[in-house]
Amino acid sequence: MELTKEQLEQLQKDLAQAKSYADLMGKDGAIRKLLKNSVEQLLQSEMTEHLGYEKHSSEGNNTGNSRNGKNRKTVRSSQGELEIEIPRDRNADFDPVAVPKHQRTLGDLEDRIISMYAKGISTRDIQTHIEDIYGVKLSASSISNITESMMTLVREWQTRPLDSVYPIVFLDAIHYKVREDGKVLTKAAYTCLAIDLNGYKDMLGIWIGQSESAKFWMNVLNELRNRGVKDILICCVDGLTGFTDAIGTVFPEALVQKCIIHQIRNSLRYIANKDQKEFIKDLKMVYKAPTEESALFELDKVDEKWGKKYPLVIKQWRDNWTGLRTFYEFPEEIRAIIYTTNCVEALHRQLRKVTKAKSQFPNDEALTKMIYLAYQGISKKWTMPQRNWAFVISQFSITFQERLKDYI
Repeated sequence: MELTKEQLEQLQKDLAQAKSYADLMGKDGAIRKLLKNSVEQLLQSEMTEHLGYEKHSSEGNNTGNSRNGKNRKTVRSSQGELEIEIPRDRNADFDPVAVPKHQRTLGDLEDRIISMYAKGISTRDIQTHIEDIYGVKLSASSISNITESMMTLVREWQTRPLDSVYPIVFLDAIHYKVREDGKVLTKAAYTCLAIDLNGYKDMLGIWIGQSESAKFWMNVLNELRNRGVKDILICCVDGLTGFTDAIGTVFPEALVQKCIIHQIRNSLRYIANKDQKEFIKDLKMVYKAPTEESALFELDKVDEKWGKKYPLVIKQWRDNWTGLRTFYEFPEEIRAIIYTTNCVEALHRQLRKVTKAKSQFPNDEALTKMIYLAYQGISKKWTMPQRNWAFVISQFSITFQERLKDYI
């Protein structure tokens, strides 16, 4: 909005009289007066548009509505708190846009608070920053109320329609301390990181559960199905018991790839320190093998060498082979993506950087809100598709020809 002649004249007068920083930016300074007058003029313009006639105009006679005084409202701004006058109409249906009903901030103050909260800055530090920068004292509850406005966006995001098909989906959980009924519990935040048909990453949702379980994962997968997902080509998971069965119940055609890195880490728990380096060297021949047949041959060799000393480790590899073998069906470019859940674990590490300032969360909603805001910041960097995606999707278009023919 352009300044009126009167505003310019008043600003020039105030500037000419200013002798200190306070005269410009202080409580009764020129800049604050200008901001207050500009906002009030904007509100008067909105009222004129709402009523359809100028103030004091005879066109308003017998229209059924008219101006009816003003309300005073204190709002926070980048220049501190301002008391502004908001015009009223007799029918009480004027809904201003410049300063919406129930809104207590002007400009980007709210966005700044949400941005700081999303970066994991504590409520106390946000209070200090806002007071130092804007001269506005905010209570912890005020900051909470501002960030709480994000829950509407979270719910919309959590229930948004999804694509019909996702080539690759990583399923994993990250754990946090959450207060519930006066106790501090360790809860699982279930995350579903997908790669879409164009090769871009997208987190499909956040679900908070008491602990990670196959049953809860089945509920998550059912929700994905209800939101429009008809098929997942490959699900990459850790070694959670019952995970493969849960996936097969909801998406029966999905291939499941258990994380090789998780399997290796689990094996090392049972290997003596003095043997670990040599054992890993031998085991590498298994998961680096060019084909499943050669991998099984190498596993037999590992069994011959280490089986008597570490029978439980070899048994684990053989028992889990059905879930571990999937990546052998694909070329190296696809193997590099699916053989491990490092993709979603990298996301979790970034989330941890943001949430590390929080030793615990007051409730599930607070945790969900924090993860969502952190994810929004992280995902802005996801501007490129997965490496070699043109080759990957062309391979998938042949391997899964019938399942993809209507989508690519």
